[in-house]
Amino acid sequence: MEQLIDPFHRPISYLRVSVTDRCDFRCVYCMSENMTFLPKKELLTLEELDRLCSAFVGMGVEKLRITGGEPLVRKDILTFFRSMSRHLDSGALKELTLTTNGSQLERFVKPLYEAGVRRVNVSADTLDDEKFARITRWGRLPQVMRGIDAAQAAGMRVKLNAVALKGFNEDELLSITEWCASRDIDLTWIEVMPMGDIGNEMRIDQYWKLSDLRARLAEHYTLTELSERTGGPARYVRLEESGQKIGFITPLTHNFCESCNRVRLTCTGELYMCLGQEDMADLRAPLRNHPDSDAPLEDAIRAAIGRKPKGHDFDYSRQSVDGRVSRHMSHTGG
Repeated sequence: MEQLIDPFHRPISYLRVSVTDRCDFRCVYCMSENMTFLPKKELLTLEELDRLCSAFVGMGVEKLRITGGEPLVRKDILTFFRSMSRHLDSGALKELTLTTNGSQLERFVKPLYEAGVRRVNVSADTLDDEKFARITRWGRLPQVMRGIDAAQAAGMRVKLNAVALKGFNEDELLSITEWCASRDIDLTWIEVMPMGDIGNEMRIDQYWKLSDLRARLAEHYTLTELSERTGGPARYVRLEESGQKIGFITPLTHNFCESCNRVRLTCTGELYMCLGQEDMADLRAPLRNHPDSDAPLEDAIRAAIGRKPKGHDFDYSRQSVDGRVSRHMSHTGG
């Protein structure tokens, strides 16, 4: 089947799939404490998610990342991972992975590994127990650490994703870096993005631009630019003193869209061609209206990719939050 190519001649080989908007944390930059989640009847079934993802794999997607919310709180989610592993076995899918807050990782590591998951991204913005409880509201750091231990023991490669937050984890820049080096864990820093209503939390006050973070890091380490790309938006450097790899995801200070090869599917079947734009395509309708044929679904996917924009326009300049999108990150998929 002809590969998916967007209007700017970028092949689409990476699909991020949110399997639920629910989460067992309430991180202050992501969602409000009293969230109203989608009715379960609106969510795609695991069988529908399988059919959708399989259609994308058949059209050239080689990397599938499962996200949420927190994907491991979705009931019977292992059924979906086991089903997707057939595409790894066939060679059509090169990687099946997930992003998680780590809360459920300890008990799911073994079956995930058996399903072919070899890499996992764990989101954690601090290594301080009290600060972790404060930033996540409901989370507990020791539980996450046990999940990381279990993943490494199983042979998974772990990467820590940390959101850079002014006045919160600035003082942990070096300690987090050193901890990751001691554990042979890759580290990626992410700029906070203007997505969704988070109540009284002010993102303009949270925003810590990564050019500043990187400059501070360079005061203590020799940074060497890497040309490596992993199919995501991060740009990487190597710290020569420790040999570790550090990634920077900078949707505000650097638009990383020129090589974008990914789209995002929500748990309700909405396909967002760009994280920072509101335009989306409804894939649930052709999925459910044509249970015996994938042709209408494939046509809808191609039409959506034909609308993929050149890039997003997040901007915190002039002390305003321009380019804000109304949906929460947990809805689109982290």
